[in-house]
Parts: sequence; structure tokens; C-alpha cells
Amino acid sequence: MPGNKYNGTPVTPRTRLERLLLNRELRKFNRFFNPSDELDDGLKEAELFANDSVLNKDENCGPFNEETFSEGVDGSERLHKQRLLVVANRLPVSAVRKGEDSWQLEMSVGGLVSALLGVKEFDARWIGWAGVNVPDEIGQKALTTALAEKRCIPVFLDEDIVHQYYNGYCNNMLWPLFHYLGLPQEDRLATTRSFQSQFDAYKKANQMFADVVNKHYKEGDVVWCHDYHLMFLPKCLKEYNSKMKVGWFLHTPFPSSEIHRMLPSRSELLRSVLAADLVGFHTYDYARHFVSACTRILGLEGTPEGVEDQGKLTRVAAFPIGIDSERFIRALELPQVQDHIKELKERFAGRKVMLGVDRLDMIKGIPQKILAFEEFLEENPEWRDKVVLLQIAVPTRTDVPEYQKLTSQVHEIVGRINGRFGTLTAVPIHHLDRSLDFHALCALYAVTDVALVTSLRDGMNLVSYEFVACQASKKGVLILSEFAGAAQSLGAGAILVNPWNISEVASSIGYALNMPADEREKRHNHNFRHVTTHTSQEWAATFVRCSLELNDTIVEAQLRTRQVLPLLPVNDAVERYTQSSNRLLILGFNATLTEPVHTLGRRGSQIREMEPRLHPQLKEPLKKLCKDQMTTVVVLSGSDRTILDENFGEYNMWLAAENGMFLRRTTGKWMTTMPENLNMDWVDSVKHVFEYFTERTPRSHFELRETSLLWNYKYADVEFGRLQARDMLQHLWTGPISNAAVDVVQGRRSVEVRAVGVTKGAAIDRILGEIVHNQGMKAPIDYVLCVGHFLVKDEDIYTFFEPELPIETPPIVRCRLPEPVGLPVPKIPCGRSRSKTHLKKQRSLSTLEGNYLGSGGWRPMVDDRISVHEGSSVLDLKGENYFSCAVSRKRSNARYLLGTTDDVVTLLKQLADCLH
Repeated sequence: MPGNKYNGTPVTPRTRLERLLLNRELRKFNRFFNPSDELDDGLKEAELFANDSVLNKDENCGPFNEETFSEGVDGSERLHKQRLLVVANRLPVSAVRKGEDSWQLEMSVGGLVSALLGVKEFDARWIGWAGVNVPDEIGQKALTTALAEKRCIPVFLDEDIVHQYYNGYCNNMLWPLFHYLGLPQEDRLATTRSFQSQFDAYKKANQMFADVVNKHYKEGDVVWCHDYHLMFLPKCLKEYNSKMKVGWFLHTPFPSSEIHRMLPSRSELLRSVLAADLVGFHTYDYARHFVSACTRILGLEGTPEGVEDQGKLTRVAAFPIGIDSERFIRALELPQVQDHIKELKERFAGRKVMLGVDRLDMIKGIPQKILAFEEFLEENPEWRDKVVLLQIAVPTRTDVPEYQKLTSQVHEIVGRINGRFGTLTAVPIHHLDRSLDFHALCALYAVTDVALVTSLRDGMNLVSYEFVACQASKKGVLILSEFAGAAQSLGAGAILVNPWNISEVASSIGYALNMPADEREKRHNHNFRHVTTHTSQEWAATFVRCSLELNDTIVEAQLRTRQVLPLLPVNDAVERYTQSSNRLLILGFNATLTEPVHTLGRRGSQIREMEPRLHPQLKEPLKKLCKDQMTTVVVLSGSDRTILDENFGEYNMWLAAENGMFLRRTTGKWMTTMPENLNMDWVDSVKHVFEYFTERTPRSHFELRETSLLWNYKYADVEFGRLQARDMLQHLWTGPISNAAVDVVQGRRSVEVRAVGVTKGAAIDRILGEIVHNQGMKAPIDYVLCVGHFLVKDEDIYTFFEPELPIETPPIVRCRLPEPVGLPVPKIPCGRSRSKTHLKKQRSLSTLEGNYLGSGGWRPMVDDRISVHEGSSVLDLKGENYFSCAVSRKRSNARYLLGTTDDVVTLLKQLADCLH
């Protein structure tokens, strides 16, 4: 599969997924076929399971081998099989009601059915809609009993749900959009109003599927969800049981993020799919589009293995589907197929046969194919009586006006060409508006010289696979649209074309008809090898095994989730607060106490985020907390002094701006903790770099503070922003800050340059000392609540108060300077424990500061420079009275997690309510 990182055999598999796919490749080339496992000749068109074969819908293509289908489900053998719940919109059965309590069932052997029939180690159960409305309880029970014998479990949907969910949201919105046809444009106002009702029905139907799955789920089962009909299902299942193994596979293309973002429900659908453990697509391109949509629309992090959202990894990979190639190869030996082949050869003797087999659908490119054939006949008159195009076009959705118009258009073009180039005895195009039975189709494939697949957009298109499987003797040429998923797999052996370029397709027809025999054989052998090794059975087995085996080892899980936090026990935190006598609340500001900025969507959030405002629901709780004599409130933020003054000037609290470099009680003046000789000469040059990149990066902005500069690209294009940030860092390290005592702090979507050693943790001891000195605090602080959405570099504030960390020599962090350097400038170490022995360790920090900073250390300055007071000496903190909480950061040094600012509001309201 050219361009597919999951195709081929890497020398050293880097990930568990690559190792599994490598094993699959090895199995393919060592597999053998057991005649006793042969499948039936029955193959019926199955809408859901990505089978593009065009067969007669009205024909029962042979008895379904229920013994094969049910093999191993009883007795001890069943106990050793992995149970697999296959969930799709439609069950692989056709149900006809024969009486009040009797049903006639006919199994359909579609692509997915035949795929799982060949995988003997799984005990599959099918869950889906039977395709009929059964409103009465008697009929539902009877149908459920009848389907149980086929190992199928029905989901009963009423007519209104089917109309809104299936005909509406699935077929009218998702299917066109995923095939790049856009959203419906006619009757725009009414259509827009129906979007929400259809989406509500879509979610309701998915929940109904989930209810049935949950009812039949057993521990250890793998649940395999299929296609765009069930994008909401993984989320529903995980909400019921987070440990359930869920895979989701899409049988259509997944569009570019620019197309997907048109969906009103774009974010909900993506997040729902991400609830699955493994997400599969036909090609790497589709997988790449999905990851890109998650990155650009949801702002999540894409990794080589998938999509990561704060510790939860959803694996994303390409699993190209195949066909049961052996079934087609064996069919060519059947007497009835040989008779068909003989008849066709006699009928078209002396003429080259070109073949097109498609559903009569907008995405199949039938008009483009026929127009290209017309241009070929115009430019090559010598071929007019030597070639014939057989076009099989199976009607679909005949009640839809767009499809009726397409049918008329195709008929008109065919009639015009036959009238122009035909004779009384022969016409260049034979067009059939119907399907063929399996044997006739195999014979047609076998006599074809050139197959034409001109899909404008196709998930895979298995017609090309079936053609190759039937060409062992003829070795015909495949002309394949580059917009079909099969182009990723068969592109090396096929002639790839852009179906919109009529002249290119016409030229390719001429090249294919005149291709030398040796080139035809080489091309065919390449594709035949792929088709016979990448079978539908291998596809199903690989996906399900990946779902099973991609469970993290204990070590891998610990490495990735070691800092995924539990939710804050709010009731416990409030109870401990009421039982304490001297409480300290340290609160961040941005994304902690600010009002929500996403209520208007991402487009309306940037200006509001650049001017942060206190959450309106926090004003009263904060006033009450600040008035309490036993509670000290500190707002510690990276924002500048002006912003904190504007938001908190009316409260009786402490404000620490720019990561603690400036401090004041709201009743007093600002003081600074900066060293007298702090060198800030680098600010102007860094400012010029930030201005340059702000101009180059739309929707980015930068903030100039007194001790730091911050460049934020949160609202810029994700990929472009990352490239610009990387380029900015190169500019900074090779120029303005190459010899400056600064730290460069990279946030998720930001770059900050600040004076070395400036962190919230480094400043907190001096802040505490000043608070204790100013307030004349005598009683020890016995309760600390520290809540914030802090950068990783600033999370040392969480560990500063941690009573349970072991005593260790405080590390000395040197600034990033090129060699040779002078004396190291330390990052002020944070405090650790609060027992008496630990207090001794904490006191040594001030001495350490003095030794390294010398005369330029943190010395007092008249009026605006604070004295060095040791705050840790008043801490008498037990582990159960310390609550550190990260806001919306599942990975953190904090103890607990608060999901959103609304959770912070709830917490502070409860604390305020408990005060008398």
C-alpha cells in the first residue's frame, strides 16, 4: 500500500501495533487453504459491509451453510473461543413475517460475514436492525427466537427513528459528507432546522444499540462497531463499562478535516469515536484525516499510534479490507461458470472487452467513464468495431430525485454514443440496469480485457479485487481511480487515473488496450499476490486480534497513566476545611477562576481569553471566604499586576502576579521579590522575535510582562502554529537568549521566556513568609487547598506543600547556557515536608539562596522590596489536610483533578456555605 505506514514489513517494529501487523504479513505468506473449510458459493450484496460486488438481490445464491457458521459454538470448544460482538446497522439476514409468531429468515453472505466465517478462533454474535418494523411484542419475541438460531440479536427500531436516523442523518448527511458531496443545499432553512432532530434520533438509535449490547455483553468480550451509522456507539458503551474492549471500523472514506468541520455535530462525533480503544480505516489517508480532524477541531494531540487526550490513548490504524479470493478462483472451475465464459467469448469474438461494474450512484463516476470511452472512440476510429464496453449499473435509491436524474443522464449519454458509433449488428456500449448473479459475474470478470473503475470517491471498491482474482488466465489490465481506497493497495499494478480528467482516462484506455503481454503479466502478478494474501479473513482476524492484544502491559499503562489523577473528593475537602483552624487557599487565575471562554465556540473565545474576567458566580463565595478570619486566600497567577487588580481589587486577599515576582495584599502596595541585579537586557530582542512571529501567525498574540514574555498560538491553525513555534525556538536559542539567564517554558500552545528560576514553587516560601509577617500569624497553618491550571514548570508549587515526600537534597537547576559558563544560577528549590526535621531542611533554603545569589540575592528593598521571611515555619500540615488540584489537566503533580472551572465554582461555593 504505497504511502501506508502500516503496510509492508518494518525492519524493527517500534510499536505493539506494528508488531501485530508484521505477524499478519508473516501469516499471509505461510498460510495454506484447507479444502474442508471451503465456503459456499453464496454471495449476496451487503450494503453495510463494504462489499462492492454487484449481484442479483432477488436470487438466493445457494444454501447458507449454518453448520459452518455455527461450528464450535457448543461443547468444550466454545469455552476456548474468544467471544466477538459484531454490531452493525443491519443484521446479515432478510426477515419476512409469515404469521403472528413466525418468521422466514434468509442469511446474506456479505463481505463482513464471509470475512468472519474464515476466522475460526472467534465466536461471533451479530447485533443489528433486522430491516423490518416490528411494533408488537409477540412479533419481537418470535423474531428474537428465530434470529438466536442464526446467532443474531435484533435491535428494534420504529419507523420514525429509522426515518430520522437512517434515511435522515446517516444517508442525507454523513454519507454525502464522507464522500465529499457536502451537506444538502435545497430548502436550506428547513434542512438546517432538521439537522438537530435528525442528530437527536441518531444518538437515540445508537443508545438503543448500546442497550442491546450491554444486555448481552460478558466480561472479556470484544465489541466491534461498524460504519458511520454507529459513530456514537463507542461512547455509549464506555459510559456503561469503561473496561469494555471496543473497536470501531469505518467502511467509507473519512474526509479531510476541512470537510468534516462542516458538520454541526462535528466535535461530538469525533469524541464519541475516540471513546473506542481501536479505530480502523481502509487506508492510511483516511486514518490521517481522522487524526487531523481530532487535532484541528478538538485540539488534541496526534501521535504515531493514534490520538491522545490527557492520558487516554485511542489507537488509530489502517486495516485494508479484502475479499474471499479463493471463492472467486474456485468458482471459475464450476461447469456453469465455464459455460458462461464460453458463451461470452463467442458473443464478443474479435473484440476487446472492457467492463464496468458499479452501483448507479453519484460517487461511482459512471458518466465520466462513458464520456472518456466516447473520447477514446473519437480519437481512435480504428478501435470502433474492435472494442465493447459492458457497463453493469445496479439501480439504488430509485425513489430519490437525484438518483433518478443520474439514471436519465447515463441513459442519454449511452444512447448518444451508441447512435453515433454503433451499427445495425453491434453497438460499442452494452448497458444493463440490473445486477448479475455470482456465476455470471465471475464469467464476465474472466473474459474482460480491461476493467474500468472510475469512482469519484470510494471507501475501498472491491470490484477491482474481484476482477483481479478472476484474471489468472487472461491477465487483463485494471484502470483504477486514484480516489478509490483500492488505489492504495493495487496502485502499483493498476493504471491510476483522475476520473475528472476525461482525456487522461481516454488515453489510459488506449494504453491498456495496446499494453504488451509481458507488462500485463507483471502488473497482474503484483495485484494477484496482494488480493490472495490480503483477504477478508485476514482483515477481520487482524483487527480483532489488535483489539485484544493492544491492551497495555502493566508497565506501559503505568508509564502513560502514572499521573492521571483521581477526582477531588469534594465532601472530604469541605469537611477537613471546617475542622481546621488556620486555612490557606492558593488559587490560580487563568482557566481556574475565570469565566468560561468556549460558550461562543472557539471563534468567539480569543478576545475573551485575552482579557480574562473572574467567573461571575465566584464573586459572592470569594467575598465570604476572604472575610473569614481563619482563612487566607492567595491568588497566584502568571498574569500581570493590572489584570489581578482589575479582578480582585475589592477582595481582602493576597495577590501574587507574574508567578510570584510581585506580591501585595489588596489593602496595601505592590512589592517585588526580584533580585536587585536581575538582568533583563534580553527583553527587547525577545520582544522583536515575538512581534515577528505574531505577524506571521494569524490569530496568535503575545503578552509583554515585567519579568517574562508569552507568545500564545492557541487559536492559530494547529499544524502551522507548531511549525512557527519550532521556528521561533530556533531563532531564540541561536540569537537573543543564547547567553541570557532565562528559562524557555513551552506550554501546550504557548512559548514563554522568563527570568531564570522564576516559578510559582520557587516563590511560594517567600510569599508565605511575607503573609505570616504581615498578618502576625501565630497559629500554624493546618489546612492547604491549592487549585490551578498551571504549566508543568510551575507545578513545583504542588510538591512544595506535600507532607509525604521523602527528605532529599534539594536539586540545583542550572540555567541553559552554552559552555563555558560562569557560576551557576540556581532555580530556587521548593520545600518538601513539614515535620520538625523537614522544617530544618526548609530553613536551609534561604541560606542556599544567599550563598548563590550573594549580594544580589533576594534582599529587602525599601517600600517595594520584601524582606526574607521564612513561611514554612508556620506550616503544621498533615497529609489528609492537604488538597492539591489540577484543573482540566489529567496529568499533573497534583493529587487530584477538577474537570472544569465550573467544578471550581462548585467547590468554592461549598466551602463558603459551610462558614457561619
